[in-house]
Amino acid sequence: MKTIESFDLKGKTVLIRCDFNVPMENGKIVEDTRITASLKTIQYALSKDAKVVLLSHLGKVKEEKDKEGKSLAPVAKRLEELLKRPVQFLASTNHAIEKEKVDALKEGDILLLENTRFEDVDSKKESGNDKELAQFWASLADVFINDAFGTMHRSHASTVGVAECLKGNCGIGFLVQEELTKLSSLFHPEQPFVVILGGSKVQDKIGVIEKFAPSCSKILIGGGMAFPFLEAEGYEIGSSLKEEESREFCQKMLAKYPEKIVLPVDFNTAKEFKETKGICKDLTEFELDDMGLDIGPNTIKLFQNHLKDAKTVLWNGPMGVYEFPSFQEGTKELLKFLEEEKEKTKTVIGGGDTVACAKKNHYDTLYHLSTGGGATLSYLEQETLVGLEAMKEK
Repeated sequence: MKTIESFDLKGKTVLIRCDFNVPMENGKIVEDTRITASLKTIQYALSKDAKVVLLSHLGKVKEEKDKEGKSLAPVAKRLEELLKRPVQFLASTNHAIEKEKVDALKEGDILLLENTRFEDVDSKKESGNDKELAQFWASLADVFINDAFGTMHRSHASTVGVAECLKGNCGIGFLVQEELTKLSSLFHPEQPFVVILGGSKVQDKIGVIEKFAPSCSKILIGGGMAFPFLEAEGYEIGSSLKEEESREFCQKMLAKYPEKIVLPVDFNTAKEFKETKGICKDLTEFELDDMGLDIGPNTIKLFQNHLKDAKTVLWNGPMGVYEFPSFQEGTKELLKFLEEEKEKTKTVIGGGDTVACAKKNHYDTLYHLSTGGGATLSYLEQETLVGLEAMKEK
């Protein structure tokens, strides 16, 4: 796989697909990790006297009204602050204007084009990998660099389409390179290897469970996805999250790996799905209207006991309903424990709310915090991504 360092970039127009899909509130960036993660690749291209054109999506856009609050203009402003140099921004998706703007670039210039998802209005050209759109973007550049790991599992025009149009002249950036290196270490992990899985749905994690169950020492399951497993074992789970379509899979995994799958023994519960002071209950004490919203203190200790000798840990998904402060304790306590064990335990956190929690609570010096979510899971399951396959020369 070619990287950005494989090319002579001097004087070339380099199209870099970034992932600037950052959280926004009232037109302001709430958290800029995905922007800062792209800087190394952008700065490298600039240091080689390239003309840099940046592409990214922001949020979901299906119709004209969805564009509100989804412009990348605030990202351009933040990039200027971080790079300490001007960043041009084009608030238009008119192709003639875009081409004119790109053609006028000089060496060392940076241009950020408007949200790629604006091309989805009424037609899904971006998310449907429209060939004409991909060809247009490809026509703007001499070299295409994909540094948007979080989108590489999607067959979009700005990821797969452009790469297919520029075969031989495309590669990956430093962010993607690091993601692949760090995540690939899990394919031959140092033992004991422990997998922690949380979040709401078993269905989202089936591929990861099937992939790593044979090679790992333990699978610690928390979050909403613990309840289909507990129900399959015959426990009363009250009004907790149910997932009928996963029942058979859970039964099969419990029968096949009875010594590996570790489930919660207590929960912080509530009667309603909302922010409230929870009540800790043993699993055997659940009433019909009890809803488990976070793992309890005994489960935290149980999970820590299984983690204390681990050499490698993969974690995807929070242990509770992370958006409610009262139900963050399980996630935070396990993060704290792994942070304290980081000298002997290589911990990879697979994107999403778990990474957000790690960063917010300064548990961010672990081995790897992935910028992906769905892309991380897809790569771990398949050991490749459609965005990578599109770059391969036949």
